[in-house]
Amino acid sequence: MPCASRRSLLAALLLAGAGPALAAPPKGAGGAAPSAAVANAWWRHVQFLADDSLQGRDTGSEGYAKAAAYVVEQLKAAGVRPGAGGDSYLQPVALQSRRLDESRSRLALVRDGQEHPVTLGKEAVLTSRTGEPGKVEAPLVFVGYGLTIPEAGYDDLKGVDLKGKVAVLLYGGPGTVSGPLRAHHASSSERYNALKAAGAVGVLMLQNPKQMEVPWSRVAGARKMPAMMFEDAALNDPSLQLGGAFDPAAAELLFEGSGHSFQEVLALADADKPLPHFPLPTRVRAELAFDTAPVQAHNVVGVLPGSDPALAQEYVVLSAHLDHVGVGEPVKGDRIYNGAMDNASGVAAVLEVARALHAQGTAPKRSVLFLLVTGEEKGLMGSKFFAAHPTVPKGALVADLNLDMFLPLFPLTHLTAYGADESTLAEPLKRIAEARGVKLTPDPEPNRMAFVRSDQYSFIRAGIPALAFKFGFEKGSAQERLQKRWYRERYHGPADDLSQPVSKEGAAKFVGLLAELTRAVADAPERPQWNAQSFFARFAQAPAGSSSGAAAPAAH
Repeated sequence: MPCASRRSLLAALLLAGAGPALAAPPKGAGGAAPSAAVANAWWRHVQFLADDSLQGRDTGSEGYAKAAAYVVEQLKAAGVRPGAGGDSYLQPVALQSRRLDESRSRLALVRDGQEHPVTLGKEAVLTSRTGEPGKVEAPLVFVGYGLTIPEAGYDDLKGVDLKGKVAVLLYGGPGTVSGPLRAHHASSSERYNALKAAGAVGVLMLQNPKQMEVPWSRVAGARKMPAMMFEDAALNDPSLQLGGAFDPAAAELLFEGSGHSFQEVLALADADKPLPHFPLPTRVRAELAFDTAPVQAHNVVGVLPGSDPALAQEYVVLSAHLDHVGVGEPVKGDRIYNGAMDNASGVAAVLEVARALHAQGTAPKRSVLFLLVTGEEKGLMGSKFFAAHPTVPKGALVADLNLDMFLPLFPLTHLTAYGADESTLAEPLKRIAEARGVKLTPDPEPNRMAFVRSDQYSFIRAGIPALAFKFGFEKGSAQERLQKRWYRERYHGPADDLSQPVSKEGAAKFVGLLAELTRAVADAPERPQWNAQSFFARFAQAPAGSSSGAAAPAAH
């Protein structure tokens, strides 16, 4: 549908109302004990947002517009005011969709003068998020994890000749580097900047089969879904001429004749031993073509004004992404990727926290900004845009609490909070979790790079302390097996739908915890601070009321 039609649809939905207004807030919504009323209200939101009629809420789609209209309706009913400027809850985000045209694209390996075609969607995929239209041919070099981490004295690219070459790397990082720092340097902006500085023209990613979240078939199927770029090119991440990934089962094709094997690399990685770096006696030959189209999307922004005359000028952000991936390759005949846990669950929790805070009668001292962003699945697009163009002064944003598929698959007894070791936000979180009988657990799989894979990272890059949450577990427990099975069977697939079993009581308990944490941060005399030893303290921005309000310069 043309963009103008989408805007008209969204306006019509907002005028008509996307769903019934909320009833009176359920009693006990912010209390310590989980409430059946909160559990049922949370699930009703999930049911609406993950219904087949919304077609997976793809960025810029009619289904996303319906979801945004529903969220606006619920925020209004919870006493949350427009936060996007004037009387609007909608912040426009101008994007451009970008899809690899496989009929006009190709990939091959050249060894000893012989070209070996690579079947796209089978042995490998080429990403639409990076790459330049046209032809590229270049030698291959294996560069370990492909990370440059000067703060830890670690550099996979040092002494490696990458000029005019394509880097082949294993996704992950050394256990000697902290998970958040490892993840930061593995983010696309940091990694691509380092590769470009070293002269690389492309990158081919390999995954350790033991750490893959989803089967390769689902990775390959996702290649047909469009990527997104900002219309404002200054906001886009750096790009290389070629970006792609190989099926681990086909990865040995890259290592033939090198004197090394992919299995050797995996064994070293599994033992957390240093990975070798070596040229591969193979060249990559590729041709890329893309189809592009403009997309108009929206963040939803609402504000619950603070009650303290001074502190109300500062904002605690509660964020979640409203989009999912839309309609894709069929799995067992189902093409709708409903995104019930990813991330209707998080949006529903934000709405219930809004209702809980409103039900308390007296607003928190600081204002609470409710931010439901677009385009997270396309590369954190909505949150990047908001961080660059916030609807309140940049320096007034004091913290972000982000929800992205917090996975209430079982009762809430353990909770992982990404970023807890980086700022003073850990202090109220620990106190509130312990009072509710919830044990805080560290990131069980740092090589998943979860710290940078959702919208909290956009705030962290802007210097704002942030946390993101997921139900935790003890190592070797049934809960760990259940969560890993969820990733394997449902993550970014049609099976993440309303038929899956979830713990509504666990979700309600989490809503209560999050409401109390939000209030504690908003009511605290001092704004949250980065810990002195945190790497991310370098991004800290000037306080509210400063002359610039901009993020301090950082070494990228």
